[in-house]
Amino acid sequence: MTAPVELGWRMGAPRLSEDPDAWSAPRVRERFSALRESEPTAQVWRGDGPASELPYALRDDIDAVVFTPLGGTASMAQMAPMTWRQSLAANHTDGIVVLHKGRIVYEHYDGPLQPHTPHVCMSVTKSLVGTLAAAEMVAGRIDPDALVTAYVPELEASAWGNATVRQVMDMTTALEYDEDYTRPGAEVWSYLRAAGQLPREPGVIDPAGIRAFLCTVQRNDWHGEAFAYKTVNTEVLAWVLCNVTGQTLQQLVQERLWRPMGAEHDAYFGVDGKRLAGAGGAFNGTLRDMARFGEVMRGNGFFNGRQIVPEAAVADIRQGAAPAHFARAGYALLKGWSYRHMWWVTHNAHGAYCARGIHGQGIYIDPVAKMTIARFASHPRAGNAGLDPTTLPAYHALAQHLLATP
Repeated sequence: MTAPVELGWRMGAPRLSEDPDAWSAPRVRERFSALRESEPTAQVWRGDGPASELPYALRDDIDAVVFTPLGGTASMAQMAPMTWRQSLAANHTDGIVVLHKGRIVYEHYDGPLQPHTPHVCMSVTKSLVGTLAAAEMVAGRIDPDALVTAYVPELEASAWGNATVRQVMDMTTALEYDEDYTRPGAEVWSYLRAAGQLPREPGVIDPAGIRAFLCTVQRNDWHGEAFAYKTVNTEVLAWVLCNVTGQTLQQLVQERLWRPMGAEHDAYFGVDGKRLAGAGGAFNGTLRDMARFGEVMRGNGFFNGRQIVPEAAVADIRQGAAPAHFARAGYALLKGWSYRHMWWVTHNAHGAYCARGIHGQGIYIDPVAKMTIARFASHPRAGNAGLDPTTLPAYHALAQHLLATP
């Protein structure tokens, strides 16, 4: 993909009201590394302590790792074997870092992204929220079997009026809400306008703010029977979390994750018109700091000399949820997976699990290979179905390579 600098574009995304093409390819590559220049944000301070160490042990054999994309074999021209290096361009990678046994063995940046530049994490944000909520459950301050309304009575008349916190966390709620980014009339667009992530359309009246929008969502079936990926569930979980702790989401991430793990740089959240941090996909951080968060999880919550996330919370995430519920969502390339505490669990032989966001954002953790991968991307297609055929086999091939050549 052509770099914005080469095209002569200024660094920093133009305001949405000034540039209707700001979300189109290839402009997203510029925008994803500069959201704070066009949207109101809330800071997540790294603290005044030293950054935790991520020692370098760079390897020169990773670019040549070979894999076959999913859905094909070596005999099919359209699915020919691909190298790790080729996959980076194929997936419009802005930056990627690979840690093995806690050391950086591979790091690559492209386009406007630099090591110090925060990049939008999209739905990787959900896994931050899910991890914080899982910790509150272990502490006994959130009961997963309680109704959402025990913590957020304002949602009594909404779809979540008879949903449990567990159903929200594992996204087995039944909502009259469509997250199909290819359908112009999908409810996700109203949510994004309410969240301040898209400009309001003339003549269209949307609720003011994320929480006002949540109160309008209704149920369309029985909860607890099938996995259905809906960003609004994360916003509900964040509301529960904030009410229980008495803190804002940015304060929780700052005090319970970013400062104790020794983040290298400040992060930030995009906020709505009410100054509420967007829990579904508005977090922005630097690549190495996202890798640090991945290392927190790979270490069963222990990192930077301390227990940051309760070990029991990480174990609960890693065990996954019911694959039968997940299967009903119909993800052809994710057979046998499940979704737990807002993490995607592969249930493969390595017990890998990951945080995933549209356009290619992700954290991938392979406990057996002792490998953590953090990636930012600006793929022109939002859905991960456009990246999974190369991403998933590339990550597993690299894990096997690291196991074979420690």
